[in-house]
Amino acid sequence: MPDYRFERECRTPYSEVYAITSDSDKIVGKINLHFATQVVNAMLCVEEDMTTDDIRELITIIDEELVLPADLVRDDFIVTVYQGREIGVFSDEEFEEDDSDDWN
Repeated sequence: MPDYRFERECRTPYSEVYAITSDSDKIVGKINLHFATQVVNAMLCVEEDMTTDDIRELITIIDEELVLPADLVRDDFIVTVYQGREIGVFSDEEFEEDDSDDWN
């Protein structure tokens, strides 16, 4: 079983985003958590090579390490899982640089 670690990337009063790394410090996924009144919704994005059992185990760890410590009374923890590969990270700054290059 890999030793997963979570690095917070963003936090609001009702949501959090974490990068998920494994033993080798390789990013293996990301989790977006949204805390509603009685339900915690999550979007989990994982690498292509994770099995269904790996994903279930990771969800259990996320619940134990990130959701339960939030100390919310909840009726359900709903996780939508996407599996694939990252193709990039895009931001306004990158688009502004691309636009200026096109016009020169």
